[in-house]
Amino acid sequence: TLTLTFVDDAGVQPNVTATFRDPDGDGGLGADIFDTIRLQNNTVYNCSVTLLNETVTPAEDITAEILAEAAEHLFCFTPAVANVTVARTDTDGMFEIGLESQWTVGNAGNGTTMVTLKHQPGVKDGSCAPGETDIEVNFVTEVQ
Repeated sequence: TLTLTFVDDAGVQPNVTATFRDPDGDGGLGADIFDTIRLQNNTVYNCSVTLLNETVTPAEDITAEILAEAAEHLFCFTPAVANVTVARTDTDGMFEIGLESQWTVGNAGNGTTMVTLKHQPGVKDGSCAPGETDIEVNFVTEVQ
């Protein structure tokens, strides 16, 4: 389960949550929750990422593992929406991680945002090119 939680930087707009949940894992039945990211135009949001492994009971919080192994992980955000830009705001001391980011939203419009977690042990260089993909979700993104 991948959850994005958006909090308006100015404290005006309501919080927004977008979740992708595939409880039986890759190759099974598919997602039972696949939200659309709906953001207010001309707003800056602080976004936090939470990852859970719900194929085990109790569910395992993978977010803590990613933070503990920050030098080996990088979240990549690729909006295919001209009106959204994303900047990672947390670091492992050398490179960004992406568990925390800032989303600057422009005028209304629709598109998608690809969220990818890269596993980059020994090859992390601050870019999304090296390493293997741990998770990749393409969220429909609506700017209202």
